Amino acid sequence: MFRNTSSGYGIVSIIVHWISALAVIGIFCLGFWMVDLTYYSAWYKTAPDIHKSLGVLLFILTVLRLVWRWVNPQPKSAPSHKMWEKKASHYTHLLIYILLFAIMGSGYLISTADNRGIWVFDWFELASLGQLFNDQADIAGLIHQVLAYSLIGLACIHGLGALKHHFLDRDNTLTRMLKITSK
Repeated sequence: MFRNTSSGYGIVSIIVHWISALAVIGIFCLGFWMVDLTYYSAWYKTAPDIHKSLGVLLFILTVLRLVWRWVNPQPKSAPSHKMWEKKASHYTHLLIYILLFAIMGSGYLISTADNRGIWVFDWFELASLGQLFNDQADIAGLIHQVLAYSLIGLACIHGLGALKHHFLDRDNTLTRMLKITSK
């Protein structure tokens, strides 16, 4: 029930997957909205603080997710899956993780370029390494933005792939991430 089996995902993997998906979408939407805030907006300071805090928590969750993935069996692909689908799935997941860590790393570089740490909801502070290169905040900001849009695009492709499997192929690829295995 908690752990994955060769035929499906356990509750931990399912919950972490959907929390991560909602967090990515929510953090992206917040970031998209907050870049147009003016100094006089009540959210001018609050929105970036929430964005950064959620980003740090998503980083922690992603690391825990990878550890959980490493210590759990991965469900086998449906027998009807073609080799190109299996490879596309593998590389899509790998790229999603790479993008997540690159986005979080660039976000860290933006936020700490002024030598201030990141306060995570006033619970703890993630220390700053300071400015590591010239124009760090601007360069990291551009990278952060491009990678965030890339991640959202890839997440859409990932979701469309799941819908394709469900509605066109009529296999259990999508439902395995919605139902808890009984073993």
